[in-house]
Amino acid sequence: MENNQIKPGIKEKLIPFCFCLGVFLLDQLTKALVVKYIPIYTVKASFFGDFLRIIHVRNLGAAFSIGGNLPETLRKIFLSLIPFVVLVMVVAIYFRNNEFTRFQRWMICGITGGGFGNVFDRVFRAEGVVDFIDFKFYGIFGFQRFPTFNVADSFVCVCGVLLLISFLKTVYKDKENKQE
Repeated sequence: MENNQIKPGIKEKLIPFCFCLGVFLLDQLTKALVVKYIPIYTVKASFFGDFLRIIHVRNLGAAFSIGGNLPETLRKIFLSLIPFVVLVMVVAIYFRNNEFTRFQRWMICGITGGGFGNVFDRVFRAEGVVDFIDFKFYGIFGFQRFPTFNVADSFVCVCGVLLLISFLKTVYKDKENKQE
C-alpha cells in the first residue's frame, strides 16, 4: 500500500456501521413520531414564517415521486427490491475494499443507513415512504416548495455529496502525485 497505509481491519470497517444503524433508527423514529402525532396531509408546525414546515405526506415513488404511478408489482420491484439489492452490493463492496478512507467509510454508512430507512418504508408501509420536512424554494426550478423529504433522504444526499467530493479530492491528489 502507498503512503504507509495500514490495511483496515474488521473493527475499522464495523465501527462506522454504528452510524449506519443510528441513521436508520433516527429515520424510523422520526417517521413513527410523524405518523403518530400528525394527521396525514396536515401541517403540524411552521418555522420562520412558512419557510420550514413539518408536514405529514406519503410518497409511493422515489425521489420527487418518480415511479409513484407504476403498478404496485413494478413499484415493489423497482423501488424496493432493486434498491435493496444495490444496498447489499454496496455493503459487500464496502467490506471487500481496503482503499476507502475512514471518512469515505463513514459517508458510505450514512448513505446506506438512509437507503435502508427508505427501503424499509417501501416494504412495510403500504401507504408509502413517510416524508415530513418541507421548505419554501422561492420558485427555483419551478418549485414554490421543495419536494417534501425525510431524515433518510437528508443523510443520503449530504453524505453522497461529501463522498463525491472526497472521491474527487482523492483523484486530484493521485493525479498530482503522479505528476511529481
